[in-house]
Amino acid sequence: MPAFFDKSVVLALIIARLKVDLDLLQRAAQSAYETATHEENIAENKYDTLGLEASYLATGQARRVEEIRQSLVQFQNLSLKAFDEHRGIQVGDLVTLEAENGSQQQLFLGPDAAGLKIQHDDFLVTVITTRAPLGKNLVGKAEGDEIEITINAASQTFSVINAL
Repeated sequence: MPAFFDKSVVLALIIARLKVDLDLLQRAAQSAYETATHEENIAENKYDTLGLEASYLATGQARRVEEIRQSLVQFQNLSLKAFDEHRGIQVGDLVTLEAENGSQQQLFLGPDAAGLKIQHDDFLVTVITTRAPLGKNLVGKAEGDEIEITINAASQTFSVINAL
């Protein structure tokens, strides 16, 4: 990870992305709700399921809107601290890992929104949480430490190259 990486910039990019995702999903949820409640979609017989299907879609989208809203609040309330070697990697840290094959990845250990990917300069940063095996094993580690995780009986080893 280059020295110019600033985790506050990465945090701002994550918050901006969550705001965009929330806005898009709120509009989609509103549209699904309007479809589900439109008078033309009232079932005329037991085989007419368009309104029911639209209702399921609207309910699922409403749940997803709430999930993103909660993620956004958690990131907005996240207090970033300077990396402390004695505490090791904690939520809010930006980490570069290197796999056994030499490939590197940048990870932001966040409170939520696992799997969210953001572009920062020429780097793709992936948000992970402590609920994932990799995130759980990262907590407390420092530069130079190795992490081994097993997923579906396949073992992978990573080296912590950098932590901010």
